[in-house]
Amino acid sequence: QVQLVESGGGLVQPGGSLRLSCKASGSILAINTMGWYRQAPGKQRELVATITILGSTNYADSVKGRFTISRDSAKKTVLLQMNSLKPEDTAVYYCGANIQAYGLDYSNYWGQGTQVTVSA
Repeated sequence: QVQLVESGGGLVQPGGSLRLSCKASGSILAINTMGWYRQAPGKQRELVATITILGSTNYADSVKGRFTISRDSAKKTVLLQMNSLKPEDTAVYYCGANIQAYGLDYSNYWGQGTQVTVSA
């Protein structure tokens, strides 16, 4: 059983900062790419940022220069530092990871999501 648990969401004013954290747990043999995605009301889920096992990162154009993704492979954790937040960043943020559980092939797993609201 593999689980991803996010934390760190909340309400913040425009221009503020938040840090999201996601920890993977369970019968994990290996973790490949980890990432953050978001879904705003009435919109499709979109990629925010990803980070490979070697530390290569990829960002959506809308968050470049404001968000930073990082990971601690030993702790099976991925972080998203969000600065200069805008109202349009409001969404449910999901952690996703490509994980190989013991006895299984690599599969994509998702967290339950954490709400981020940017409002004055």
